[in-house]
Amino acid sequence: PRRSGEIGRRTSLRGWRSKGRRGSSPLFDTITTESSQPFSPLGDAERAALQVRTLRVLIAGQISGAMALAAAVTVGAFVIQDMLGQDTPWGGLASATVTMGTALMSQVLARVMTRKGRRGGLQLGYMMAVAGGVIAGVGVEMNSLLLFLVGLFLFGNGQAANLLSRYAATDLALPTERSGAMSRILFASTFGAVFGPLLIRPAEQLGQDWFHWHKYTGPWIFAAVFLSLAFINVTLRMRTDPLEASGGLSRQSSADVVRPNLAAIIRMLGRSSDSRLALTAMVISQMTMVAVMTMTPVHLKAHGHETVSPLIISLHIAGMYAFSPLIGRFSDSRGRLPTITLGSILLIAATLMAALAGDEPALLFPSLWLLGAGWSCGIIGGSSLLVDSVTGGLRVQVQGTADLLMAFFGGLAGFASGFVRRAVGFTMLANVASLLVAILLIAVLSRRIGEPIQSTINS
Repeated sequence: PRRSGEIGRRTSLRGWRSKGRRGSSPLFDTITTESSQPFSPLGDAERAALQVRTLRVLIAGQISGAMALAAAVTVGAFVIQDMLGQDTPWGGLASATVTMGTALMSQVLARVMTRKGRRGGLQLGYMMAVAGGVIAGVGVEMNSLLLFLVGLFLFGNGQAANLLSRYAATDLALPTERSGAMSRILFASTFGAVFGPLLIRPAEQLGQDWFHWHKYTGPWIFAAVFLSLAFINVTLRMRTDPLEASGGLSRQSSADVVRPNLAAIIRMLGRSSDSRLALTAMVISQMTMVAVMTMTPVHLKAHGHETVSPLIISLHIAGMYAFSPLIGRFSDSRGRLPTITLGSILLIAATLMAALAGDEPALLFPSLWLLGAGWSCGIIGGSSLLVDSVTGGLRVQVQGTADLLMAFFGGLAGFASGFVRRAVGFTMLANVASLLVAILLIAVLSRRIGEPIQSTINS
């Protein structure tokens, strides 16, 4: 039996390599000899009940994590300005460091999940984020830029855990329910992202009055407290791991699963048209959103409209998360490609309106709302298409790699946006973002036009 299994495994790998070059099969569907059944032997009623419980746990953790991230990262640029001067062009260094931490740790947490399940990966992510929040607070208190940046990097684990939670929501979901399950996790972020910044002022005041801390120390310590609540929530309430219950953990841990390195997985993603388009949608949506959103408050402040900045950003956050359930249902009913197309159109409209805004903030209200809604379409449609395209082993590792690339390029866009705005202005930054999204729109339209033609040829 062992000999025949080894022969089957080698044959399967040869088939994957030949089919992968032609792009004629879903990503990884022939990598292993294990069954491609989507679920474990759970009955429909058991699966549905466990999915409901899992979503409740993930939603609670998402709210706590989003509150912590929104509250702390909001003051990151202020800390950098305090340390390096008000006119420093390195104001985006704080968000870039958190994002880079998110990118690199997404891959680490995904590897942990392949061995220990979703619960183990989320626990590690939230625990390291708690340590990062404390270290960042100590760095602020000691006026140490290096210590502060180390804390921010570890703090990025919280965002990595929150992002990977959307994939955990799909482990037990039926294929026609995946976008809807994912959108519920994103929707939960609305509450944390909106109410988190409201805690900044009380955290600052409490830290100064009670503990005599630096003004910006309190938000980081309070963020660590909220992340510890997310850790406790997962530890105590996620008793049945959704990846294990779906049969995914046994597949990931199987001896027959080929475990390529990061570079190999990226090459594999490039060989599948579905995964390639999914990754493109996620990366470009993230880059566009981060670049324009990061520089909008700076642009408003430069033209004397700082007071309306919180209102515009709140509307932007509402666009990102509040309508995600509707977008999820649209993706499940109409398809992933129409959802990505809709997101591309909304992002182009948003960036063009931002470029036309000039010195007046009126156009930035609808612009930032459309920017958030377009991002939501791109992330939900792209992530769902990625989940659909990975039908065999290594699913979790592929998801972590996709999030790594999405967060890395998003962080790069956020870091570079300050220098681009300073060199050529906010209008040109928005125009560059429009051109970037146009690439995505052309790619998805070409795919949608090509499908009927290919079907006609095949028939």
